[in-house]
Amino acid sequence: MRLNLFFFSFLVLFAAILPAQQASFSHNPALLTNYWDARWIACPDAPATGFGVYHFRKNIDLTEKPARFVIHLSGDHRYRFFVNGQSVCSGPARSDPQHWNFESIDLAPFLTTGANTLAAVVWNGGSNAPYAQMSYRTGFLAQGDTKKESVVNTNASWKCWVNTAYTAEPLDMARLQTYIVVGDGERVDGRRYPWGWALPGYNDSAWGSATALWFNTKARGLGTDGNWMLTPRTIPPMEETVERLAAVRRSEPVMPAPDFLAGKAPLTIPARTRATLLLDQGKLTNAYPCLFVSGGSGAAITQTYAEALVDDKRQKGNRNEVSGKHIMGFQDVFIADGGQNRVFSPLWFRTYRYLQIDVETGDFPLTILDFYGIFTGYPLAEQATFSSSDPTLTNLWDIGWHTARLCAGETYYDCPYYEQLQYTGDTRVQSFISLYVSGDDRLMRKALMDYDHSRIPDGLTQSRYPCNDMQVIPTFSLFWVSMVHDYWMHRRDEAFVRSFFKGIEDVLAWHENRLAPNGLNGPMEWWHFTDWCWPWNETERVGGVPPGASRGGSSILSLQFAYTLQQAAELFAALGDQPKALRYTQLAQRITKAVRQQCWDSRRQLLADTPEKSSYSQHANIWAVLTDAVPASEQPALLRRTMADTTLTQATFYFKFYLFEALKKTKTGDAFLPLLKPWHTMREMGLTTFAEQPEPTRSDCHAWSASPNYEFLSLVCGIRPASSGFRTVVVEPFLGNLQWAAGKMPHPDGEISVRCTRKGTAGLEADISLPAGITGFLVWNGQKKPLKGRQLITVE
Repeated sequence: MRLNLFFFSFLVLFAAILPAQQASFSHNPALLTNYWDARWIACPDAPATGFGVYHFRKNIDLTEKPARFVIHLSGDHRYRFFVNGQSVCSGPARSDPQHWNFESIDLAPFLTTGANTLAAVVWNGGSNAPYAQMSYRTGFLAQGDTKKESVVNTNASWKCWVNTAYTAEPLDMARLQTYIVVGDGERVDGRRYPWGWALPGYNDSAWGSATALWFNTKARGLGTDGNWMLTPRTIPPMEETVERLAAVRRSEPVMPAPDFLAGKAPLTIPARTRATLLLDQGKLTNAYPCLFVSGGSGAAITQTYAEALVDDKRQKGNRNEVSGKHIMGFQDVFIADGGQNRVFSPLWFRTYRYLQIDVETGDFPLTILDFYGIFTGYPLAEQATFSSSDPTLTNLWDIGWHTARLCAGETYYDCPYYEQLQYTGDTRVQSFISLYVSGDDRLMRKALMDYDHSRIPDGLTQSRYPCNDMQVIPTFSLFWVSMVHDYWMHRRDEAFVRSFFKGIEDVLAWHENRLAPNGLNGPMEWWHFTDWCWPWNETERVGGVPPGASRGGSSILSLQFAYTLQQAAELFAALGDQPKALRYTQLAQRITKAVRQQCWDSRRQLLADTPEKSSYSQHANIWAVLTDAVPASEQPALLRRTMADTTLTQATFYFKFYLFEALKKTKTGDAFLPLLKPWHTMREMGLTTFAEQPEPTRSDCHAWSASPNYEFLSLVCGIRPASSGFRTVVVEPFLGNLQWAAGKMPHPDGEISVRCTRKGTAGLEADISLPAGITGFLVWNGQKKPLKGRQLITVE
């Protein structure tokens, strides 16, 4: 079925085109330092912070179609902006009120000579808004870039409408029985909806005038009051692409035609009928589901979204199987008004592989004309490739990249279905994947700044940010410092790195002030999450915390602090603060020495979790390797014992990233591929993304589990920076049982490509290409060969 313009009457089919591209404010840089002429506007008498959906419109006349027409937009909580019925922008990119983002877009491609209609929908989630959404109060803002565009400036000339068709559809927490903080669903009564509100020619005579809020609009750093401190958006628009569902897995009592999901065969639900359609996307997705219907006045249509189906014991099992299983999850509800060619799509995207449509009709039949999703996410482009003599690794690569994509939007997400929160421990892994596979560092830069903005008076960063519910994980503050070091190693922007030095010093000072006289950590407050392998502690109401965290004496926490001190020392030494670098180096040495003296078990030849030597973990011994708490000559053997001893507390998917890092450091990377068995198991279980932890898992999509994508390039192909800014390159491949492996990846100066093939029992043939002007070296079996440009190298 071909869509006509009338289908745009509920929500413009915004994915049919790419969003308008960001524009610069170079014509009017004063917007970054002065007050704006536009005012924040709201609907009169609407609650400032409660749940609500609001529409704004303004008609403007142009004597000619402009070549350039740049405006700046923002909203709270969120907005979507339309020109002549076409969606061109959404936002703002999530941040906090002290750094509130605005979008700059050029409307010229969407404008015509004569009358033009500008429109926006703005919504506030109220008390049940997503945790990732911060807010000052409901409002909308549009500012023309120059005098020519000032006709768009928001003030009382804009009209507004309170959309009472919307109410919240609360999450059924008693049924879901899990932590889910993405906000409520939506219930929309089509009988109260202002159909066609964004289109030219819509009769808005019943709409009232918007109210200009009492304070002036300003760039960050101006004025005596707070409210929104405006800063320009630093990331591109989100991708929005139509995607069709793969299959109807269950349907009763009506059966759609085979080409229903192709949009070519409408499905009619008779009057006074309850019908169910279970749809399968084929793989997990983040999308705006779009339901097109006609007729069926009063019919209730419930859409339920789930990562996987569950059986009567709430177990997921093989994700491809539906027999004996049912759906349980997040829901939206649409009440049909009986009109023709209506479309329902929620204001925010949904995450699902399985989507169930439950329809209950009244006295009139309902026709489902079409149904599909509009994929959305940060526009990460897959610039890297990996292949090898084992084709199953290509499957892992594809699943890992899909996982990383679903966990990247206006911020990085830990998981898209349950939280959509940017946690530092997750983000560090995600940033490596972004740098290596896409080469795009903008989301990483935003994350680094977000965490810096989150710092509390104690000096620590918050563990997840932006977030309207403060949470502090001191180990994640350390990983933020590690992320700054990671960025410095892969990019050349010393001013940006220096901007975090004060925050780094504060984080390190917090940890240093809590060292006990014995040189290990003393008692520490907050949540010291390390890995989910440690169970939930009902007394302390936390999980994932190793022994000795709260009372003191944890070798794991002490060594992570030492690891971070070592990285900070490198940063400060390279960027000119030698005294501080020396102090951090010496403090790290004191900690590693203290841990070795008090926690080393000479009988087991392992590092214990605490001086009592009553528990042992892979984690403590991984940190011992990464920090040189044991001599370098002993590290390979220690790592082999750590991997072989199943009595140790085992690292789950998240912390295996640090195990993989230890393999590189000890030059034992050939052990990597057998460690991927849990990832192969997930693939065999029908997962299309990698899970939060081994079964039974809450989340089927958790970006920290996509780390193999980074390792395929940095460990198997062996591509890593040999100096800061990736100015020089080391290629140190570990092929394991592979006959050959090949990869290419983006570099700040071009592209690095590597193809390594075994030669005999111990030799190597390598075809390596580096960008112009970049040098490096190949390492294989203790031999070191210089690299420049493209070279064919044989090592016997």
